[in-house]
Amino acid sequence: MSEYDNNGMTLFLKIWRQKCCSEKGEMVNYTVKNISADVSFLEMLDILNQDLIKKGEEPVVFDHDCREGICGACSLVINGEPHGPEVLTTTCQLHMRKFKDGDTIVIEPFRAKAFPVVRDLMVDRTTLDDVITSGGYISANTGAAPESNAIPVRQENAELSMDAAACIGCGACVAACGNASAMLFVGAKVSHLGLLPQGKLEAQERVHNMVKKMDELGFGNCTNEAECEAVCPKGIKLTNIARLNREFAVSSFFKKNDSGTKQEWS
Repeated sequence: MSEYDNNGMTLFLKIWRQKCCSEKGEMVNYTVKNISADVSFLEMLDILNQDLIKKGEEPVVFDHDCREGICGACSLVINGEPHGPEVLTTTCQLHMRKFKDGDTIVIEPFRAKAFPVVRDLMVDRTTLDDVITSGGYISANTGAAPESNAIPVRQENAELSMDAAACIGCGACVAACGNASAMLFVGAKVSHLGLLPQGKLEAQERVHNMVKKMDELGFGNCTNEAECEAVCPKGIKLTNIARLNREFAVSSFFKKNDSGTKQEWS
């Protein structure tokens, strides 16, 4: 007979506990029993928290929202891998069948200067929103939607744009990168807008402003190690970084003024 419970898995958890970004944190050991292989990773943490609350202890804080792999909120590093061992999967889509009875699981928050810890496993990822605010949009007049075929788009560009638009802004690319670079995230946003006719008008200004904001917020530089692509739950390709670099090289020094003449960026 196994030394573990027959009704489910027994797992040994090492979880990062930290009250806030200004205080030191530490790894704390927990044991959960009778965990079904069919529950999700976040449901397993729910079970742990229920046990802690019954004991009068503080539950583990972690972020989540949709639990459908859409919002990207479930930002956990599991055994050293952002979102865990399952490829093309967010933490909320990860099921405990990927683990074995008696496994030790190390759970940490995303670690990056630009992602300060809020509490325990929750980090503040609003810096990604700040990057979007700096230029990740298309300016357009409001009103009735135009005829869908009024602006022709090449099929190849449409498909590449849609692939890049799949980015959910979870920050796994930042957490996996040794430099905490957000280049894959920014590259995806620049690509999915810049490949379409509607986005070309502001393309130079967009890439300049987004890269500038990314640097201001403390994200690192890309060294093409491709960890970001390997852990991206939506399969965003490294080619988006190459496109970002090309666009930035063209637009980094010059912009058009109102008269159409090029001038240096301030």
